[in-house]
Amino acid sequence: MAKISSGSYDLNNWLYGGYEKDVITCFYGGPGTGKTNLCLLAAVSQAKKGNKVIYIDTEGGFSSERVKQIVAKGNGKGLDEKGVLENILILRATNFSEQKKAFDDLLKNLKKEVSLILVDGMTMLYRLELGDARDKSREDIQRVNSELARQMRILAEIAIKQGIPVLVTNQVYSWDGQIEMVGGDILKYWSKCLIEIVNDKGRRTMHLRKHRSLEEKNLTFQIWDGGIRKRGWL
Repeated sequence: MAKISSGSYDLNNWLYGGYEKDVITCFYGGPGTGKTNLCLLAAVSQAKKGNKVIYIDTEGGFSSERVKQIVAKGNGKGLDEKGVLENILILRATNFSEQKKAFDDLLKNLKKEVSLILVDGMTMLYRLELGDARDKSREDIQRVNSELARQMRILAEIAIKQGIPVLVTNQVYSWDGQIEMVGGDILKYWSKCLIEIVNDKGRRTMHLRKHRSLEEKNLTFQIWDGGIRKRGWL
């Protein structure tokens, strides 16, 4: 099964080689859990090899300084900081209409040399748009949900037909004492790999909730200048 490196030796071992190429992998969790760091680490790993990366940023989480930090602490192989940043195409959005346009631009800008697509904040702007739609009509709610489903379908088709791995991050909310994913069944259906990330007073743990070939398991990890590394196996 074709995979790409996560950019972390420990995470690659945990996932038996890295992220699968023909599926959407979804990281979900609360603020400060490390979702953006996982995206940046994977982006740097591909960009250092000379591959093109498309990074859709809806939360303003992309940091060129963090990218430089990861490159500086890496193994020294591949491109330098400038070369890495030149290989990462950033598409930014500040509302759901701009997110829609970013996906339309994605289809226009997608080329064969692209080896990774990331969407850091798949549902934040959707959540805001949905809140406004609930004050209007059922048709507006359906419109917003349909657009999110369309975007996820686009990502899934790209992954399946072109073999380009897709990583997305997602928010969570509490409902009746349970932690739920924003976007619910839409994200769950289109994502074939689900990784929940929890930050319990500084102790970060990944929970593999869904995978086509791996059983559910956990990994406690820490964030450092060079990316992420395990703290111990559970």
